[in-house]
Amino acid sequence: MKRVWETEELVDHWTLMPPELELLGNKTGATRLGFALLLKFFQHEARFPKDAHEIPDAVINYVAKQVDVPPERYPQYDWNGRTIKYDRVEIRKLHGFREASIENANALSQWLREQILPNERDYEHLKVAVYQRCRELKIEPPTSERIDRIVRSATRAYEENFCAEILSRLSPENRTLLDALLQSAPDEESDQTDGSESGSDLQRTVWQALKADPGRASTDTMFEEIAKLERLRTLKLPSDLFASVPRKVLQGYRQRAAVEEPYELRRHPSALRFTLLAAFCHLRTQEISDTLVDVLLEIVHRLGVKAERKVERELLEDLKKVTGKTNLLFRLADATLEYPDGIVREVVYPVVPEQTLRELVKEWRANGPAYRRKVTVLMRNSYRSHYRRMIPKLLATLEFCSNNERHRPVIAALELVQRYVDSKVRLYPSEEEVPLDGVVKKVWLDAVQETDAMGDVRVNRINYELCVLQTLRERLRCKEVWVVGADRYRNPDEDLPADFEVRRESYYEALRLPLDADSFIANLQQEMRDALAILDQGLPKNPHVQILPKNKGWIALSPLDAQPEPVRLLMLKSEMGQRWPMTSLLDMLKEADFRIGITDTFKSPTAWESLERSVLQPRLLLCLYGFGTNTGLKRMSVGELGVNYKDLLYVRRRFINKDHLRNAIRQVVNAIFRSRQPEIWGEGTTACASDSKKFGAYDQNLMAEWHVRYGGRGIMIYWHVERRSTCIYSQLKHCSSSEVAAMIEGVLRHCTEMSVNKQYVDSHGQSEVAFAFCRLLGFELLPRLKAIHSQKLYRVEAGDSDQYPNLQLILKRPIDWSLIKQQYDQMVKYATALRLGTAETEAILRRFTRNNLQHPTYKAFAELGKAIKTIFLSRYLHDIELRREIEGGLNVIEHWNSVNGFIMYGKGGEFATNRREDQEITMLSLHLLQLCLVYINTLMMQQILSEPRWRERLQAEDLRALTPLVYSHVTPYGTFLLDMSKRLMIEQTVTV
Repeated sequence: MKRVWETEELVDHWTLMPPELELLGNKTGATRLGFALLLKFFQHEARFPKDAHEIPDAVINYVAKQVDVPPERYPQYDWNGRTIKYDRVEIRKLHGFREASIENANALSQWLREQILPNERDYEHLKVAVYQRCRELKIEPPTSERIDRIVRSATRAYEENFCAEILSRLSPENRTLLDALLQSAPDEESDQTDGSESGSDLQRTVWQALKADPGRASTDTMFEEIAKLERLRTLKLPSDLFASVPRKVLQGYRQRAAVEEPYELRRHPSALRFTLLAAFCHLRTQEISDTLVDVLLEIVHRLGVKAERKVERELLEDLKKVTGKTNLLFRLADATLEYPDGIVREVVYPVVPEQTLRELVKEWRANGPAYRRKVTVLMRNSYRSHYRRMIPKLLATLEFCSNNERHRPVIAALELVQRYVDSKVRLYPSEEEVPLDGVVKKVWLDAVQETDAMGDVRVNRINYELCVLQTLRERLRCKEVWVVGADRYRNPDEDLPADFEVRRESYYEALRLPLDADSFIANLQQEMRDALAILDQGLPKNPHVQILPKNKGWIALSPLDAQPEPVRLLMLKSEMGQRWPMTSLLDMLKEADFRIGITDTFKSPTAWESLERSVLQPRLLLCLYGFGTNTGLKRMSVGELGVNYKDLLYVRRRFINKDHLRNAIRQVVNAIFRSRQPEIWGEGTTACASDSKKFGAYDQNLMAEWHVRYGGRGIMIYWHVERRSTCIYSQLKHCSSSEVAAMIEGVLRHCTEMSVNKQYVDSHGQSEVAFAFCRLLGFELLPRLKAIHSQKLYRVEAGDSDQYPNLQLILKRPIDWSLIKQQYDQMVKYATALRLGTAETEAILRRFTRNNLQHPTYKAFAELGKAIKTIFLSRYLHDIELRREIEGGLNVIEHWNSVNGFIMYGKGGEFATNRREDQEITMLSLHLLQLCLVYINTLMMQQILSEPRWRERLQAEDLRALTPLVYSHVTPYGTFLLDMSKRLMIEQTVTV
């Protein structure tokens, strides 16, 4: 059960109805309160609490007020006596439930195998499904231990049958080829650069080569990945082998296969071994197809960028911008008209010097057709001499398709290029039909078309291929062209829920949206009218906002005043430093593990674990600390514990992956929420801020990119941080990737007890499409807009041009409601796809970019976004408290970003690896360490503030600014000694 409850939620779920109050008539004191809590808990959870501590304090206080019993009497309720047994019998009878029997347990196991396990293997999710099934059957769930046995038994039985079925569908040839992957390749040298491999085989196997990550975008990387893909295709696995198996289930098998050495895989029974290998190869084929597309997109982009930079450097060397061109033109015209028959040197040069005219010519060439011609020549030379050799193998390896007839010319152009791939002709034959419309841009037509000796217009092959690749890049990025056998670049129709038409009503209900588009639009129109009216009426009296006539409407907004840090908080930090001086960050991680059980979430994906938990626990802590601080595993080797580098490498490879780390992060986040005392931290919040931070990184990979704003190559980490400095989600992103997609992804996937209803972002995390999606998904987007002066509002209807007289300068056209109505169902379908996670958020949003302006659903999203943004802007300009709220939320995440460097100090804070998986492990370990710092600081502060003298000292403004993200009393440096027998001196009374 969640620990943080809003007042509205308490009223909805924990209010006793009159018939329920009548049941309490013969009960008094602790028995009265205990029965009421059991009754409401059972109604909410369809089970009884395991112990007295499972019911949150907020719930106890709320119910106690209703039954007129002090909440202090609750601990007196006997959880092991006869009274609670009678109470449970009465509550079960009241709701028509019965206790679980052996027959019920067998039926639950069979139901899991038939209905749930084909689509879900996560242990926690399976337990939730069992509890839900018991509710449906009106059975009181068995004990937690018994449910564990039911889930594990059903899972084991189903997996045995599943593996046997996969084995039966593999031919003898398939099995032989799969086994060959595990054999050593004698012609390849041993390669131990992959830290996850222990080197048990003396020579690198094909299996290890298939697992290797790609290098940076280059032709060599392209050929290496094509070779891997060709090797996987030679396995000739049945195309429908895993057609009905969800991707997340296959990911579990893939992870298990990836962490095992070839000799370990060889020892498995045939059914399990071939299932693991086939699942790995199936997903790896899709991943490599995506990688090839990524490499192609980056190479095509680099061709144009490099050429432009080179031309710009050449031009800047001798370019001097000429000012006052209008005056020069007037003087030149006056002189030539006065002396029309004069000599240029005698008439013109005295008025406009020769050097000035030369500079004018250079400037025109730099900005005119000459610039484009130079860029074209450089791109052509680079492509012809180096990159063109990749085209034959790429087109032979990948199959490009499109579902839109408008983009069929691109597919036809690719087919044409492939037909002539071995030809030596410079120009396509005149009788060949060469697609130009929709393939070649106007600026390239002169370079593509040539006139031959016969006077016929022909198409230059090399220049045409360049245009095809550039257009292909644009269409792939917006998924109008897709790749057969890929995952992220797959058919966009597969991104949408296939059963939407069948389950349409339930999907609308899940999003809390009306089925009728007219009802949705009417509510939205009324919101717009109200927001515009409030802004218009309040604007003359608003001293902080002005609408000026310059630039056809200019919004002038006064900046917010900075607020000083309360002095008493500095005293609190000083007190923490005196009580816990120079506390080791490693000890904080250890203490959080003792209290929460972080390391219990790290389990081997294999069927067995050879290490005892008492041995594994300190090794896991050292690995997590080494990755989180970026000092590495070698620095974590501790002589006192008998742990060496090889031991830590084994633990990293076998036990630590991103799913386990996310589960650990979720545990710590929920523990922070549960440990907070409302009188100090306030009631639980539903607001969250998100932003990204750039980190330096090795660049021999596809993740690292040059950052336009911050400079230098690196990667981005996108954080979601709630108002009390607890980060609920983190993502590893490209520098050029969409922050809008990352923002939505974090809100939908964080999996903590927090419900996000408000999302603060800066200008890069918002767009009109983002406003639309956030509205459909049920949360409010609240951005801090950088270019506030240029923002515009939209009218509700065409006939209201005279309304809102104070806003006329910034009001634009009315919203096209007919387009929203027409595409309403399709927009809800895309929002449902995001909610369900049928595809990556960025893959779905990629369809709705400016490269795809003609997409009707994109137009509808843009119109809906304009309406939502108008409502937000009206509130934002009218309400200074809303602006302060947004600014305060974003200040919290800026503070979180500043602490990153304190914790991740190793290797200069740079991600010193080219492996994507290691980068994600480092990011999530940093996230976990920083959360443990917040958790322990929360307990420390609560212990200090539990003393009357400190509680009385802090005022309301101090509590408002209180944050547990402080580190003046913490040190992450020094010798890393992990003593499992020592604890931090924090009272147990303030633990979870």
